[in-house]
Amino acid sequence: MKTAEIRQKFLDFFASKGHQVVSSSSLVPGNDPTLLFTNAGMNQFKDVFLGFDKRSYSRATTAQKCVRAGGKHNDLENVGYTARHHTFFEMLGNFSFGDYFKRDAIHFAWEFLTSPQWLAIPADKLMVTVYATDDEAYDIWSREIGVPAEKIVRIGDNKGAPYASDNFWQMGDTGPCGPCTEIFYDHGDHIWGGPPGSPEEDGDRFIEIWNCVFMQFNRDDSGTMHPLPKPSVDTGMGLERISAVMQHVHANYEIDLFQNLIAAAARETGVPASQETPSLKVIADHIRAVSFLIADGVLPSNDGRGYVLRRIIRRAIRHGYKLGQKGLFLHRLVADLIEQMGTAYPELALRQAEIEDALRQEEQRFSETLDNGMALLEAALAGNQKRLDGATLFKLYDTFGFPVDLTADICRERGVEADLDSFEQEMEAQRARARAASSFKMAGNVEYSGADTHFHGYDKSSVDATVLALYKGQEQVKALAPGEEGI
Repeated sequence: MKTAEIRQKFLDFFASKGHQVVSSSSLVPGNDPTLLFTNAGMNQFKDVFLGFDKRSYSRATTAQKCVRAGGKHNDLENVGYTARHHTFFEMLGNFSFGDYFKRDAIHFAWEFLTSPQWLAIPADKLMVTVYATDDEAYDIWSREIGVPAEKIVRIGDNKGAPYASDNFWQMGDTGPCGPCTEIFYDHGDHIWGGPPGSPEEDGDRFIEIWNCVFMQFNRDDSGTMHPLPKPSVDTGMGLERISAVMQHVHANYEIDLFQNLIAAAARETGVPASQETPSLKVIADHIRAVSFLIADGVLPSNDGRGYVLRRIIRRAIRHGYKLGQKGLFLHRLVADLIEQMGTAYPELALRQAEIEDALRQEEQRFSETLDNGMALLEAALAGNQKRLDGATLFKLYDTFGFPVDLTADICRERGVEADLDSFEQEMEAQRARARAASSFKMAGNVEYSGADTHFHGYDKSSVDATVLALYKGQEQVKALAPGEEGI
């Protein structure tokens, strides 16, 4: 079953259960300044769960585009080297806003996964976890669904504090929270790993495919749990993971969508398509993230979301360089991505030219310094050194445009430790120099030591600005009259 078909089946199933199909929100959160990027299906419904917003529907389903590549949620360094890490991924979700609760959520999940009409996954390949004290969820799984007791695992507070558990979800230190139940797929005993809660749980045999969160309580400042008047449901299932299950492969990069993007990356870099080439998987992953971010209005820059985008683009370019491709190539993969995902996300085709132009410009900008930067790095790594000093890290960043995690990525491939602490000291010294230079003397012999000025020309051609100071001759004045010259 192809990835696109699984996505549509999920939405169709929950539509048949009375859910409103809601389009994916932007990767730039519109109502949550605490988030760098949309990283979960529930983000667009946060105000609904908190009671600040009310929709015309009480149950919804989405296929939400997500990015985890900056801030608290950052999987960037693992992408390309593991079976399931991505910068961009799709989260399938169903939500109840004070409508149904545990019983329906569990029955819906089991029906979609195991019913012959839908995914038809053999029940004996699945197992579940519940929060240790959630007897209600346990009884639903055991008595109503019929999951054997040995395949239901109670998970307690395994993270060092009350309610700090893999099976207890919290929006923050206070606020809505509650237990969750997770569904795992068993890839088979030929793969190392143990069930959840066991010493071998970090292995790859048992993979979580679906998480059902039951928002049941409101936690106050004292830690007291108050039952919510309208308990709600928030679920999430990674499309890439369930596609791997349905296509009988172990790694997400083996599913049809990634196979096609890997083949396109191989075509553009001139190497054979192979799952054994991490750089191809990096490029296949990154073309999704960068294209969707640009389609949602993010452009490469030196700070914020734009800098994260620039980091991802330059990481992809460097992996193309590693494969021997020293020309421009990344922008040519946009058409291949649209072929794979354009039907579900029409904004890709609508903004194809803009995406390609932004990528081409960034490729041109970075290619001008990539050769020289790599030469410096190779020289610094010569002689079997085990540590790269912060000064070199900073020079690569400041002079050649190498994001520090890109250099650290290269060091990791060579078994070299990047001295990130020393790099931060170099960065702080640069900030101190910039602060000191904010009191400057211009050609007109004018001394200015007011508020910092900021240059916006990297990513804007015009901007509304405030005049910070005016000088007539060397004297600071409040205004200049018509015809008068000043600074």
